[in-house]
Amino acid sequence: MTSITDTDRAARAEVGPAVLQGAQADEQPGLSSLAFLTPGNYDDDRPGVGLEETLLLFEAGERLGFDGAWVRQRHLEHGVSSAAVFLAAASQRTSRIALGTGVIPIGYESPFRLAEDLSTADVLSGGRLQVGLSAGRPPHVELIGDRVFDGDWSDQDFSHARIERLLGNLSGDFVGDADTRIHSPGNVQRPRLQPYSPGLRDRVWYGGGSLRSAEWAGAQGLGLLTGNIVSGETSDDFATAQVAVLERYRRAFRGAGAPRIALGRVVVPTDGADRSTRARYEEYRASRVERTLAPHGERRTLFARDLVGSSDEIVEQLLADPAVARVTDLRLELPYEFSGDDYVQILHDVATRVAPALGWAPDRGAA
Repeated sequence: MTSITDTDRAARAEVGPAVLQGAQADEQPGLSSLAFLTPGNYDDDRPGVGLEETLLLFEAGERLGFDGAWVRQRHLEHGVSSAAVFLAAASQRTSRIALGTGVIPIGYESPFRLAEDLSTADVLSGGRLQVGLSAGRPPHVELIGDRVFDGDWSDQDFSHARIERLLGNLSGDFVGDADTRIHSPGNVQRPRLQPYSPGLRDRVWYGGGSLRSAEWAGAQGLGLLTGNIVSGETSDDFATAQVAVLERYRRAFRGAGAPRIALGRVVVPTDGADRSTRARYEEYRASRVERTLAPHGERRTLFARDLVGSSDEIVEQLLADPAVARVTDLRLELPYEFSGDDYVQILHDVATRVAPALGWAPDRGAA
């Protein structure tokens, strides 16, 4: 049973009862951007096959009219360990779709060298890169920290300051004073990050699910990536807690233009699946229900339920989701455990059955 604390009541008052009761027709902003996030899986002894499948999935997403294709960055796992390199390859296989990283743990990265890699990939893509980042202690640091850092890894700076340094590099600020010049063959120039890609700084996102992270992202003018995991700081109810995070971000936003929120949900339509695949999808859904029943750990982590079922059932649930009602950008978070064929079927069903019912229309440039 959901408990209602004093902070929960405050959050409900803050976001408004209409939102928490579900979106009304005149409140629904309509879905204008549809993207997907894939884990980029591969077998240990055949990484090239899996990476190629992921590139083909990006191509399929573009043909279906998706607005964005994102890949997770994962270390020590059978997945993409260098998002910038992978997206540089994806940029040569696609022409229109936005290419995103969700997310790069900044703790392992040199803010200058990463900025160079991201800028290069953005130039190659024609300005289509969307950069998702996270701060804090990076995953598996206890295993590989001594291979990444000089000295004790626990003494390293894993704070937001590393992202701020990256943002400064992406902004194209010159290095040194006004008289500083460097000489290279056939050229004398003021030094700054090369290649400099104008606009990339404004396409940086922060992955956050807490009030503090949302407030920091807003104050920096970054986009906010938030999905199926939030901190239960204001409530034991996932929807209430997530709406409070969205509102904190909007109030703190100091960037150019409007606040940018990309909301993630695990969406698995069964319409185009055969009987055995549907049964497998249902087993997946059932295996993950228990984690959604109560907060976890000291941070009171909350998980959203996966949306598995017919397109009509999924549309009904999304329309009733108060967080979905407050955003225009939706990202499908594809499950880790599924096959390439599963992913294509899910993308097709969402693009042709689910998203149009939410107000989305495929890009007119899609094949």
